[in-house]
Amino acid sequence: MATTKRDYYEVLGVSRGAAEEEIKRSYRKLAVKFHPDKNPDDPDAEEKFKEIGEAYDVLMDADKRAAYDRYGHAAFAQGSGGFGRGGFHDPFDIFREVFGGGGGMGGGIFETFFGGGAGVDREGRQRGSDLRYDMQITLEEAAFGTDKEIEVRKLDRCEKCNGSGAEAGSRAINCPTCGGRGQVISSRGFFQVSQTCPRCRGAGQIIDKPCRVCDGEGRVEKTSRIKLKIPAGIADGSRLRSSQNGEAGIRGGPPGDLYVVIHVKEHPIFQREDDDLFCEVPIPFAVAALGGEIAVPTLEGRAMLKVPAGTQSAQIFKLRGRGILNVNGRDRGDLLARVIVEVPSRLNAEQRKKLEEFAELCGDENTPLHKSFFERAKEFFQ
Repeated sequence: MATTKRDYYEVLGVSRGAAEEEIKRSYRKLAVKFHPDKNPDDPDAEEKFKEIGEAYDVLMDADKRAAYDRYGHAAFAQGSGGFGRGGFHDPFDIFREVFGGGGGMGGGIFETFFGGGAGVDREGRQRGSDLRYDMQITLEEAAFGTDKEIEVRKLDRCEKCNGSGAEAGSRAINCPTCGGRGQVISSRGFFQVSQTCPRCRGAGQIIDKPCRVCDGEGRVEKTSRIKLKIPAGIADGSRLRSSQNGEAGIRGGPPGDLYVVIHVKEHPIFQREDDDLFCEVPIPFAVAALGGEIAVPTLEGRAMLKVPAGTQSAQIFKLRGRGILNVNGRDRGDLLARVIVEVPSRLNAEQRKKLEEFAELCGDENTPLHKSFFERAKEFFQ
């Protein structure tokens, strides 16, 4: 019993008038969701992945889309004079086409976001994919800089063939699939469509004896240790480029780059804004009233701050040059300390008596903020 094909627009979740960018965005989202590598325990995932790949192949081709809009699935049925079912791309090729990169670990989405992957030259060489690594560091490390060493699992140069992809004594021959042209042409009804040759990937040549270790790719999966220098003053979300530490290129092609995205951990005391630091410092009620000196934490230890008599809660004091060094090395930010006046929570009888005497002696003249507030809010208490 034949199964009924779903409408291609329905498969991709777009309207019939959808633009190419909308179709591409929808395909990317669905391709990631149903990619078999992400759904190893779901037997339906690969079928769904093929279905959305087939729909994308049709709707992203102007001629095929026009034929589909007019005739529906009949435009591609065998013997109907249409394009023919055999003309569809392998959906995994479509995934690579949209997300970039060849096969292997670390290509695809990495390339989409970080701009890797060049074309294939006549010798079959291709630039390796760029990679991303997310690193967490402390605020202190961000402020003063640090050296780090990370481990990255990636495709690296094959030592057996030195990255060439060929066994010793092997030679390059014209690809038998495309005859050395790098392109294959398929007839689809009234149309002829030229596509990159799937065997030589557009190079036009293949190796007659591929390396047995890397199967002719010139690279194998390895764990690499990479040293990184984190500059002083680096901000959260900054991206560092480690040149040529991405994936190795195919058949001796140049390697991609490694991009390290910095994430600064939340600090228990300080908050950062650009190159300035903020913190809250509790001070005793007596120090706020009489004035005095308090210790303020900094990233380099503690600093002493003179507090004038009559300091109010939430007042901010600036300690110049105690913030973060600008990443360009020119200036250094400030530390802004917000003092919080701490009111005693428990009083003994003698303390309470003295405080009541103090309150009587103060009157309204020593509470200007209190007096000003009630004058401005007088109408609300009438």
